[in-house]
Amino acid sequence: MKAVIVGGGIGGLTAALALSHFGWDVEVLEQAPELGEIGAGLQISPNAMNVFEALDLSRALDEVAFRPEAIEIRMGMSGMDLLRMPLGERAIQRWGAPYLHIHRADLVAVLKQALSKQASASVQLGANVTGYKQSGQHAEAVLSDGRSVQGDLVIGADGIHSVIREQMLGPDAPTFTGNVAWRAVVPIEKLGPHAPNPVAGAWMGRGKHAVTYLLRRGDLANLVAVVERGDWTSESWSAEGSKEDALRDFTGWHPTITTLLEQSETLYRWALYDRPPLKRWTDGRVALLGDAAHPMLPFMAQGAAMAIEDAWVLAANLDRYESVSAGLETYQAERLPRATRIQARSRANARTFHQRGPAGRLINYGPMWIGGRTFPSLGLARLDPVYGHDVVKLSR
Repeated sequence: MKAVIVGGGIGGLTAALALSHFGWDVEVLEQAPELGEIGAGLQISPNAMNVFEALDLSRALDEVAFRPEAIEIRMGMSGMDLLRMPLGERAIQRWGAPYLHIHRADLVAVLKQALSKQASASVQLGANVTGYKQSGQHAEAVLSDGRSVQGDLVIGADGIHSVIREQMLGPDAPTFTGNVAWRAVVPIEKLGPHAPNPVAGAWMGRGKHAVTYLLRRGDLANLVAVVERGDWTSESWSAEGSKEDALRDFTGWHPTITTLLEQSETLYRWALYDRPPLKRWTDGRVALLGDAAHPMLPFMAQGAAMAIEDAWVLAANLDRYESVSAGLETYQAERLPRATRIQARSRANARTFHQRGPAGRLINYGPMWIGGRTFPSLGLARLDPVYGHDVVKLSR
């Protein structure tokens, strides 16, 4: 059996490895001239690490990642500590796997290296897929040069602007959220006393928030800073913005945030669009995965984790059923409700993070402050449905 995977990002490569694990031949079609990611970090929570441990990648990831000590929530301007929830060994004890921060390029490199060792896997670069065709026994990805690549199924892991999704369901109608995200990665040595703590840090503010954490064993600091503004509507990961604009957006904020902005060589910014959950992810022998199926706002750091979970569940169900269509239908039935819930929680977090009025701030941040000092494990319990979900164990 052969799977044709459209898209060589994190979801596509993980799907290729998961399918190879279950004995499939795989061919990955990536339109870029090389596999890679632009400079940015991401968080691999325990629910995603379960998959990587099953694929025997945990040691390779640990060598290039960073293990945060805790989750910290602070006020953006004063830096006042609202809540601290321990991670480290506590994450392993509670959720069965570690919590890692990793550079996107490092994660892709680990996945690429692992895939290169699979005799049944291949990657075709510069392959611009324009759509798909299928018959009763086969499916094929159609390329812009007129060629096609045939397999037993086609997986659309081609991201937020998926051509596979558009053919399957028609063009989407995203809604601009009114939020713009700034991203930067800065060497820790440039930050001096204002370097972020070795934690997954969230900073709350009026109409804005920021997230800070460390990468590459602590050598780099990653910043994602989100602000409500309507004058930038480009949904592009690679668009650059000016340092002056970013500093203006976060005037008066804690030195940890402003120093990161000041010391960044390049600042990327992208407009955040929301999309309603899809009603289906499959069409016969064709399935969607990751951002192609469930684009997520970045307010729970679960976008990559959901794609990684998708990859395992898809492969496990294809292994369980003799019929490709039955495996894909079960994959959709298992994954769509969970992804929809995470999408909703991510959307709700934006409102929590950006409280403007004193009443809203008291209602949202007061319990955090009290709970963090009286019931510190309460915050971890709220994360159990997300981080404690083990798709590997559930698939056995």
